[in-house]
Amino acid sequence: MAQVDVHTLVMIRLLHFLRPFRSLVALVLALTFVQTTATLYLPTLTSNIVDTGVVKGNVPYIIQIGALMLAITLLGAAAAALSSLFGSRATAGFGQRLRSAVFSHVQQFTLRGFDQIGTSSLIVRTTNDVMQVQQLINMMLSMMVMAPLTAIGGIVLALYTDARLAVIAFLAIPVLGLAIYLLMRRGLGLFSTMQVKVDRLNLVLRENLTGVRVIRAFDRVPFEVDRFDQGNRSLTDTSVSVFRLMALLMPTVMLVMNLAVVAVVWFGGIEIGAGTLQVGQLMALIQYVMQIMFAVMMVSMMAFMIPRGQASANRINEVLDIAPDITDPAAPQPAAPGGRLAFEHVTFHYPGAEQPALCDISFVATPGQTVAIIGGTGAGKSTLLNLIPRFYDVTSGAITLDGVDVRTITQADLRAQIGYVPAQAVLFSGSVLDNLRYGDMDASEETATAALSTAQADEFVAEMDGGVAAELTQGGANLSGGQKQRLSIARALVRQVPLYLFDDCFSALDYRTDAALRQALRQRVSGATVLIVAQRVSTVMDADQILVIDDGRLVGAGTHRQLMANSEVYREIVNSQLLPEEIA
Repeated sequence: MAQVDVHTLVMIRLLHFLRPFRSLVALVLALTFVQTTATLYLPTLTSNIVDTGVVKGNVPYIIQIGALMLAITLLGAAAAALSSLFGSRATAGFGQRLRSAVFSHVQQFTLRGFDQIGTSSLIVRTTNDVMQVQQLINMMLSMMVMAPLTAIGGIVLALYTDARLAVIAFLAIPVLGLAIYLLMRRGLGLFSTMQVKVDRLNLVLRENLTGVRVIRAFDRVPFEVDRFDQGNRSLTDTSVSVFRLMALLMPTVMLVMNLAVVAVVWFGGIEIGAGTLQVGQLMALIQYVMQIMFAVMMVSMMAFMIPRGQASANRINEVLDIAPDITDPAAPQPAAPGGRLAFEHVTFHYPGAEQPALCDISFVATPGQTVAIIGGTGAGKSTLLNLIPRFYDVTSGAITLDGVDVRTITQADLRAQIGYVPAQAVLFSGSVLDNLRYGDMDASEETATAALSTAQADEFVAEMDGGVAAELTQGGANLSGGQKQRLSIARALVRQVPLYLFDDCFSALDYRTDAALRQALRQRVSGATVLIVAQRVSTVMDADQILVIDDGRLVGAGTHRQLMANSEVYREIVNSQLLPEEIA
């Protein structure tokens, strides 16, 4: 019982997304009431038309009652059509609002939140799970009135027609109820398992499509096909188990229903022979029994929709229950546009990690200065950069922008001061200009063209069909790695902000392009603070200040000449990349 209550509460939590459509829901319930009442009234008219019209040969009465039956049928059909239309509108609006709420909430996640749920699972929960809940509510809107009203009305009218024969229907209901309960209890676990397996299959498919080059390069296509087949087979087995339950339920319902009808006809025939029941009354009673059984069938359909909808609602609520680790301050400070960045004894632990990724980092970067960050793989260079726009928050210490702790500034205001280029270039489907304006939606085409020139991307963009209007495929798949990186750099430059962060985004560039880009960059953002994470010594040699990170600690800071003189770690990096004559 406690388990059922929990799942019920899970569903109720999502119903507030239906509130803007209260009037449509009320209209659907009213129309369903009209439809059900019309359906219940027809057997009584059938009884009258047989017993009073057909048996006694009263043709005018037959025409009169027949016309009334036609009118009631049309009224019920119109009510059913309108109820379906308005119900679809209400539930479609519910689905739209719920999807938007989930998507908006996910946008507030830190990177930890994405790792906790998983990208593939978030996609399934935002689409497939919302659809399951939407379908359940759509069915509930029509059946929450129809099923109980049909059952209660059918029982009352059956008792009124012949109380003794109506007992047969009462005996059938507990049998069906027990069967539905047993199958529903089993179905809840299966539907939860099914959604998890949908997640898994979506994950395998997503990894396969995004990693197709690596898969083919290592000749792992057969392995991936087998991995997909395993997930697909597992999902199929669970689906078969679910449909096996449905296959058991429907024959059970039909068997009990037909046995009830046969029993009514059998004992009703005996009463007709004894003169205590008329033929029309028996026909009406059969229809009432069928309506009662039909109401039970609707409940059985709900029995299969509810577990799947509850499982999906639970998964959606898991997403909505994740509280963002990083939030805006209650009384935010205004972001100063100066660009002076300072790390003050910053230490940072990744969640669950035993050792800090960064330990006691302190430095200052001033406007007009280029600060380069270099170190071995896994030293913490990108982590340092990710703390500035608050992708993560520091564990201890503080990061200040013009003397203001970044945690006291709203995330939107803080990030409006930053031009960020990630290590992995990310482009979106649309034109080149659309991607450049992602940094500033109001940027002119001239500003975008100037940014392309600085990023050494103007030549290859000019050669594309349409120039800046050329269309990019998803992820910029029709560009090389270096071209994507240069467009990512140009997108950041369009913003014209006081602080630029370049996270190892020169790695796919040849040395000549790298040097030309850095020279043009120095001229274009001469008044801004620039932080560059790089692996190549040639990229950082000309920086005003070079920070050497080793195992999360700042082990050297200064110019290239200063570090060559006093930093062993930096000398090791230089010696591993340059020839002695190049160093000299």
